[in-house]
Amino acid sequence: MPIVVEIDVMLAKRKMSVGELADRVGITPANLAVLKNGRAKAVRFSTLAALCEALECQPGDLLRWEAEDAGA
Repeated sequence: MPIVVEIDVMLAKRKMSVGELADRVGITPANLAVLKNGRAKAVRFSTLAALCEALECQPGDLLRWEAEDAGA
């Protein structure tokens, strides 16, 4: 998938656990795991905004586009 989710990077920078972030954002740890492991098909802007608020970051700190390998 060309969109890479880097929530783990921000969690490490903020020294925050997945459970703590899930509580702050108001989603289940299981749903946060789906998102952070790149298995989500979509993310609501309200969820993205809550993640950014909780992690004190910008959306670009959590999501990045990566070109797909043309040879694959």
